Amino acid sequence: MPDEKPGRGYVVAPEELNALVKTLGEITDAIAELVASAERLGERPPLLGTSPFALVLADRLRATAGQAGLTGELGTAETKLRDYHRSLVSVLTGYVDLDRTVSDTLGATATVLDTAVDVAGGLLP
Repeated sequence: MPDEKPGRGYVVAPEELNALVKTLGEITDAIAELVASAERLGERPPLLGTSPFALVLADRLRATAGQAGLTGELGTAETKLRDYHRSLVSVLTGYVDLDRTVSDTLGATATVLDTAVDVAGGLLP
């Protein structure tokens, strides 16, 4: 998101990103439930009767719900979302770790500089 102060670029808000990544994970879990439901739908033959036409239609409906149809499409969507979610978690974790390391380093540098200034100030008349 753009920073409100001019000339400052962008500000990353890890808390907000964590919430978005969590929501994406929940959506992925919901799609996984849909995949399971579609698999169950594809396993159960529709009760359309025993005429040749009804049997052909039942087979087509099961195929449409199966791996070549709805189950396959939802499974692909779940896999891609899960991969994307994993990537986002990895990037966000790396960013937070790097930000913490930089912050710690800058804090240590400030302490060293303050100490040096104090020592130098004590040496000067």
